[in-house]
Amino acid sequence: MNDAHHYSIRALNPAAHLFEVRLTVAKPDPAGQVFDMPAWIPGSYMIRDYARHVVAIRAEADGVGVMVKKLDKSRWQTDATDRALTLILEIYAQDESVRGAHLDNTHAYFNGTCVFPMVVGQEDVACKVDILAPEIPEAKSWRVVTSMNRDGAEPYDFGAYVAEDYAELIDHPVEIGNVAIGEFEANGIPHVLAIRGHTRADMARLCHDLQTLCSYHMKMLGAPRDLDRYVFLLYAPGTGYGGLEHRWSSSNVCHRDYLPIRGDDGVSPEYRTFLGLVSHEYFHLWNVKRLKPAAFTPYDLTQEAYTSLLWVFEGITSYYDDLALIRSGLISQADYLELVGQIATRVNRGEGRRRQSVSESSFDAWTKFYKQDANSPNAIVSYYAKGALIALSLDLKIREETDGRVSLDDVMRACWAKWGETGEGMPEGGFESVCAEVSGLDLGDFFDASVRGTGELPLEQLLKGHGVSYKLRRAKSRDDKGGVSAEEDKLPAVWLGANLAMQGGKAVFTSVANGGPAEHAGVSPGDELVALDGMKADVSGSDSRIRRYRPGDKSTLTVFRGDELLTVKLKWAEAPADTCYLQVDTDAKADASQRRESWLRKQ
Repeated sequence: MNDAHHYSIRALNPAAHLFEVRLTVAKPDPAGQVFDMPAWIPGSYMIRDYARHVVAIRAEADGVGVMVKKLDKSRWQTDATDRALTLILEIYAQDESVRGAHLDNTHAYFNGTCVFPMVVGQEDVACKVDILAPEIPEAKSWRVVTSMNRDGAEPYDFGAYVAEDYAELIDHPVEIGNVAIGEFEANGIPHVLAIRGHTRADMARLCHDLQTLCSYHMKMLGAPRDLDRYVFLLYAPGTGYGGLEHRWSSSNVCHRDYLPIRGDDGVSPEYRTFLGLVSHEYFHLWNVKRLKPAAFTPYDLTQEAYTSLLWVFEGITSYYDDLALIRSGLISQADYLELVGQIATRVNRGEGRRRQSVSESSFDAWTKFYKQDANSPNAIVSYYAKGALIALSLDLKIREETDGRVSLDDVMRACWAKWGETGEGMPEGGFESVCAEVSGLDLGDFFDASVRGTGELPLEQLLKGHGVSYKLRRAKSRDDKGGVSAEEDKLPAVWLGANLAMQGGKAVFTSVANGGPAEHAGVSPGDELVALDGMKADVSGSDSRIRRYRPGDKSTLTVFRGDELLTVKLKWAEAPADTCYLQVDTDAKADASQRRESWLRKQ
């Protein structure tokens, strides 16, 4: 590997959140080497312009300075040299998300997209990385956790690591600090769970449950040929939630109190949320990291990569993440039905589902889904949430119309064999064609209505055919996530048609629903709620106040818009039945009950 690109990274100044990155290129371009920082990170479809965090850059060859010229927002070019060229960068790292890089006196974390420039024209060259220990007293006990292959470094230690090429280099996030480590095997493959954060989590329980979950996923699709290790990186702060997939690992953030401690029995709703998160990221091992749309094969990280298939790669993953929990035996049937009801509730409450299809949502992720504003609930639909419901509907439809001979599982296995194992990208119409081929059904009308259209999904009918009742009710309060039943006579009769949140100690309208009472009254997002019918109002007390009104009642709302005090007249309207919950149909016919058990049984 004499011609490999040699990277090194060290904590230059943890208090100032500065990394120093050095990159030595053995054979730079004779015309002047160009370097490029990625504009986005795979799995998060928004231009983030990571070059903006570069605060200083210089180059040298054999200790002699080489001129560096900036070409555009993310590229630099050095003067020509026939000697080994070293680029030195200082990079600001103060982003604690799973998409960024962060450095302080307590830990270091980075994604390669944030800190490692690309050697343009030499992207396929192997990369060696020296991860250097910080020169601060706090770092004496720090360990290094990454899925990157070691090249001399001891396990969980600083030292030399290696990647096959640049694409692999940036696919290994790195956590450095005081981390708790658990190890287990799934399908004979070593797995690691590394937790950062002040937590009393039961590591043995976590490893046992993750082993169960990972083994189920492996059984369904088979272990990828190049999967010889896997690392779950988990940051467990006092607030936060999210994850990002990688080929041999995932970065996850979850509230520390969601994790079980010793003595905990069963699966709490919070722990169930954590399990769903890691299940989602793990399923991405297959769906999107290896089985990818053609638009991502290979990734072009300099600009947007458009595809209408994100609903396949995120929506179907969002279907299987919770389904894996029941099929692996980690949660009950009632738990699973509650989760599906909550997803359906989220979709039902967005008027945007009537305006944007999931195909359009996928394509416009770069400018709409990842750049949401106050009107987004009225204008867009989530390709995650509605995509999951489409996957559920498709699965149930195929099962029922083939008398149980075929399911979405079979479709995914066929897609994996066709595109995942071969490394070829799925064409835009590929998923639909495989569905028809595997099932033998004409599903064109279904895809026209559900994927390319904005019609309501036939969930009620499909679930009924599987012995499950689909029911709707009014919301109990602004915190009602759905998924469970409620006594009708205790539900509010009216709704405001707007969302409120505390911002800077003020009750602020964050969004206003199209066609709702607040919009008709003239309320705008950003207005501060001052009083309702002449009495002071805030977010915490709004639910109880609303219960006092009936459809047709009239009120006055007093708001601040900027520094102007306004009073508007509001007419209360009947609250919509948009909150979903599912129940096992005890009166279902035997064949419907049998289909339900085949769909949900432990595997």
